[in-house]
Amino acid sequence: MPALINISLAKTIVFISAALLLLASCSKVYVPALYHQDIVYQPKPASFDSVKTANYASAGLNVNTNNNGSDLLFSSQFNLSRGHVFNNFNLGYGVFGVLGDYQNSAIQKGEPNYFGDKFSAAAGGRISADYYIKSGNADIRIVGVEAAYSHEFGSYAAFRKYVDTQPDYFADTRTDLFSLGLTSEVIFHNRGNTIRHGIRGFIGTTFGYNELDYTYYQAQSAADNRYRNIFGKLSYFINVKNYFATIETGENIFVRVGLKF
Repeated sequence: MPALINISLAKTIVFISAALLLLASCSKVYVPALYHQDIVYQPKPASFDSVKTANYASAGLNVNTNNNGSDLLFSSQFNLSRGHVFNNFNLGYGVFGVLGDYQNSAIQKGEPNYFGDKFSAAAGGRISADYYIKSGNADIRIVGVEAAYSHEFGSYAAFRKYVDTQPDYFADTRTDLFSLGLTSEVIFHNRGNTIRHGIRGFIGTTFGYNELDYTYYQAQSAADNRYRNIFGKLSYFINVKNYFATIETGENIFVRVGLKF
């Protein structure tokens, strides 16, 4: 009898796994181009900088996959921001623009709604603030707040709205995103104070109505959906004279270079 129960249980598990695999292979899921991609590192002067207010201009390349796994989104991002340092407090704010190319692999040629790639673009603004303490050659930015708003447009945004009405397609059709989260960072300099390094962590969420919570993910609990909408990022910053660069990773990889002036 135990052997028969084990065989029956094994068959049930195989059946459920096959059903889930078939559903995943049939369903196509699309999210906004900047979903969990809108938060990036905002440079700010440190307490050991002689200039307490600075401007930063940068450009970079972002690569990430969509929920389908095989699709890729390549985008270039342009940032212009201003940063301040006060006693135990940093403030930064700026604007950005994004131009991207969404490349399809999930929909095969001959299938309905097939496309090679779709154009994506966005514009928005960011603001961040930190509380820090000085420790030797470092500023420890114990806790900070980072927020970003973006508006997306282009053929990829229009495609999401269209396929959301089609069978076996699921889409988050939002074109306006607002993300907010907490940061913690250590920024430090070398002995001659000529090179600065920063390492920052971020954890936050994107607010607003996500249709996927009630369609594709409807079987999940409200708590599961909240946890799924939380995302994190790890950023590395380096500044040499008036030049800087960042490398960021989370659900994407983002690399950029810039000028401080």
